[in-house]
Amino acid sequence: MSMKQIDQAEDIKSMIGANREENKKKHRVRWIVISVILLMVVLGGIYGLGRKGSEKIDYVTQEVEKGDLTITVTASGTLKPTNQVDISSELSGTVRAVLVDYNDKVKSGQILAKLDSTALDAKVMQAKAALATAEAKLDEAEVTVEENTMSLNRLKQLRKLSDNRAMSENDIETAEANLARAKAQLAMANAQIIEAKASLRLTETDLKKTDIYSPIDGIVLSRALEIGQTVAASLQAPVLFTLAEDLKNMELHVDVDEADVGTVKEGQHAVFTVDAYAGKNFPAHISQVRYAAQTVGGVVTYETILTVDNSELFLRPGMTATADIVVKEAKDAILVPNAALRFSPDDGNDTAGMQGGLFRALMPRLSRRGQDHTKSKDKEKAKTRIWILKNEALVPVFIKIGETDGRMTEVLEGDVKPGMAVVTDTKTISK
Repeated sequence: MSMKQIDQAEDIKSMIGANREENKKKHRVRWIVISVILLMVVLGGIYGLGRKGSEKIDYVTQEVEKGDLTITVTASGTLKPTNQVDISSELSGTVRAVLVDYNDKVKSGQILAKLDSTALDAKVMQAKAALATAEAKLDEAEVTVEENTMSLNRLKQLRKLSDNRAMSENDIETAEANLARAKAQLAMANAQIIEAKASLRLTETDLKKTDIYSPIDGIVLSRALEIGQTVAASLQAPVLFTLAEDLKNMELHVDVDEADVGTVKEGQHAVFTVDAYAGKNFPAHISQVRYAAQTVGGVVTYETILTVDNSELFLRPGMTATADIVVKEAKDAILVPNAALRFSPDDGNDTAGMQGGLFRALMPRLSRRGQDHTKSKDKEKAKTRIWILKNEALVPVFIKIGETDGRMTEVLEGDVKPGMAVVTDTKTISK
């Protein structure tokens, strides 16, 4: 055998020896891991038995009820008058008098304030003078027409009596032209009369506007005038007064979330509260649900109008209110607490003492996989499953549920009766 072959044989033996040594190490590690796991299981069992001996799991129950279930939608908004009017001025001028103040009750046609009218008084006098001048010119034109008419008739009569020899045809034509000119002057005088009357009426209308009147019966919410202040009317008229027509009937404008607007309809009843009267509920009903959407901060809402009776005048414009709109009512329904629907022994509530503790703490991932598998299997059943106690053992009862108000849920189908105790939670009792 050559030296090269001897070296190859030696290398093969070395490799086989190394593999055997590596396999032995793997076996030792595997047995160590298995031993540790078995030790942990034993310790977990001892820990669970110790807890089971010192603690007891008890169940919290609540009775099934029979009664009325009211489903509401909550929305907030602001109180407003049914008709709010902003009073402005079409004229510019200096405020001469302010005749009303905040909270004053006013009647339609009542004067609220007066502007200085000195310049407009002079314009009215000027317009009246122009009208008188136009009327005088009209009288003059009428006389001129009458004079030219008489002159023409006289010439025609002389020509007739002289057998067309005393007056020429040219004289007759001149007289007719003078009469036509006089009639034109009369028409112009009539037009000047109309123009002067229109100018006078316009000036008198402006003069009346120096008195600012109330267009409605109501109450003064705000005023922005003081005596001596200058009012400057422009393309955007300044708001001088704000009037509310009738505070005995008001409106509550609330923003209903897009998730709830499908259940909110006209005619539904609601109650609302305001901070000024804590604990007092005010009735209202929906008069309008508007289609236009409002988006604020990415939240889509729809403005809804509620009619409010404010006969006692407790409520004031601008108050912030929170309304509960009744969208559905169930009479004499069988009701179970929502806590009973959320309870499930698969969450570990009934086996916490037996399988709890130390093992799960030491091996959280291993135990969690088993629990997640159990939860996924019973997830659908837990939606319509409640638990009752028979001989101190948990028994499931499957039901079909309806509406909920967040605390109680309506039972549509299922073997449950009023007074039946259903499990809602667990509690630990130390021995």
